[in-house]
Amino acid sequence: MAYEMIIDAGPEGERIALLKDKKLVELHQEKSDNSFLVGEIYLGKVKKIMPGLNAAFVDVGHKKDAFLHYHDLGPYIKSWLKITEETIQGNRKNGDLSRFDLEPETLKTGKIGDVLKRNQQILVQIAKEPISSKGPRLTTEISIAGRYFILVPFYDTVNVSKKVSTNEERKRLKNLATSLKAPKLGLICRTAAEQKGGQDLHQDIMELQSKWNSIFDVLPTANVRDRILGEAQKSFAIIRDLMSYEFGTIAVNQKALYEDLKVHLGAIDKQLPKVLKYYSGKENIFSQFGIQKQIQSSFGKTVSCPGGAYLIIEHTEALHSIDVNSGSKQNRTANQEENALATNLDAAREIARQLRLRDMGGIVVIDFIDLRTPNFKRQLFNTLKGAMSEDKAKHTILPISKFGLVQITRQRVRPEMSISTAETCSTCGGTGKVQSSVMILDDIDKHLDYLLLSSKQNGLTILTNPYLAAYITQGFPSIRMKWYMKYKKWVKIKADFSYGMLDYSFLDQSNEKIDIDKP
Repeated sequence: MAYEMIIDAGPEGERIALLKDKKLVELHQEKSDNSFLVGEIYLGKVKKIMPGLNAAFVDVGHKKDAFLHYHDLGPYIKSWLKITEETIQGNRKNGDLSRFDLEPETLKTGKIGDVLKRNQQILVQIAKEPISSKGPRLTTEISIAGRYFILVPFYDTVNVSKKVSTNEERKRLKNLATSLKAPKLGLICRTAAEQKGGQDLHQDIMELQSKWNSIFDVLPTANVRDRILGEAQKSFAIIRDLMSYEFGTIAVNQKALYEDLKVHLGAIDKQLPKVLKYYSGKENIFSQFGIQKQIQSSFGKTVSCPGGAYLIIEHTEALHSIDVNSGSKQNRTANQEENALATNLDAAREIARQLRLRDMGGIVVIDFIDLRTPNFKRQLFNTLKGAMSEDKAKHTILPISKFGLVQITRQRVRPEMSISTAETCSTCGGTGKVQSSVMILDDIDKHLDYLLLSSKQNGLTILTNPYLAAYITQGFPSIRMKWYMKYKKWVKIKADFSYGMLDYSFLDQSNEKIDIDKP
């Protein structure tokens, strides 16, 4: 089934939702001023050397100094420092490494004080975004990601993703990339390159080498804390990373971003612009595609599974715990063990979705309903493993323990997606008391008298919360039917989850909001 990407772009940034089978599987929120994203390259300055940690703290412009461990320097750190210094001093104009003599590789057991010194300028890449009170995690083992390849400087090899299915295809990709690569610029072939033509692969390699050379155009005039290389749009990076998926729809609600995406997608694949759609409706795009409702139901402490079971998700500093409960899922069969298995399988698929949706990282401990049959335990483990197979984050799943627990470690590179589903009531302000529905309807009646009788409005629509919408439309005769008998005009009622319980507004026949003075 094709994926759908829905992009809600506004003045505060972008919200990007990825749906599979109409179900929300990933959610990204990026503020307009957001920086220090994974993969961005900055010119930093070493602030402290910490021999006890065998690490350094580097100033890249974040309020907390970024952390750079010795193991993240990579074997070619001395070559990287040398080429950075040459460029800053104006002795290097491009990224051609054909005549560059590599420095000796560093030892895995070395000390960071032997490589870096205080106040030294250094090019670093964001490996993990700032999380909680911690600054970014850095690496100097630079990699530049493209659609089909990842460029790794100072290496002279070509590696192919293990997920590429056949040996013949792996051999084809390796031979093609080897013939196209520049000296001392290694390539890693991504899964998305499988079955792609030579022209597409060649173009991607050329674009990667162009990005590599752009570093040397920017660096001579850059200051410490400047971003040297990064993505123009977060949505571009997400689409690039998901090129192995088939998109059925990519919808965006901002015209300028739509035009940029159209050009960007056309460069990736001539078929992709055909699935790109510009949404110009009055209703919020997330509400239109049913995403807002899924967000509210998916980020709470308690999460319902499709079959009736439910999960209790708890977060602590050390780990995340997930408890599986059977809920209303009972008596599916007479066999209690089979019931437990069916509940666990439903929960396993939902847990895989939750890990990806919330971007939960670190240690996750899952307490499934106890199973005694070894075959059932293997089936549960394989189902969970299969459900997480599309998760791009690196993860490890351990078999079910003697205590019935499953332990998962999942790569953490970004702050966990945390959305509060509990908020102060906008209607009562937290007092627990709201204006009665009767009084609200009296207010609406007064506005209808003015709009339908005095202003002679036609095609009137009331936009309100589903609670009030149901109150107006249900029953016989309903309140809306009484309005029709009174005004001889039909009033449309439209529910919107973004409205407070007793909030409402009026739209004219062109779906433009009508300004009214509410009591």
